[in-house]
Amino acid sequence: MRKPKIRTFQEHLKKELKDPEFRKHFEEERRALALAMKIVKLRQRRGLTQKDLARAMRTSQQAVSRIESGEYEGFTLKTLEKIAEATGSRLKIDLLPA
Repeated sequence: MRKPKIRTFQEHLKKELKDPEFRKHFEEERRALALAMKIVKLRQRRGLTQKDLARAMRTSQQAVSRIESGEYEGFTLKTLEKIAEATGSRLKIDLLPA
């Protein structure tokens, strides 16, 4: 009787990433989560709560929570500028070759 092969998450992911459609969606989600985590870390380094950041951005704490969730898809240049201004940061946008 053969033992079933136990695969690690990394092995499974490596296999799935061979599918171009899966890879595309995975990269989109990875970028969204990375941006959300940058915003969370920046806010925390500035010693701000979500409520503090919301007040400085003239929005609600719930909006900041959505932005930091990693699932927010409504980023605009204006939103990113408000985050930068509210945290005393500088916004840098870069276009890189594909």
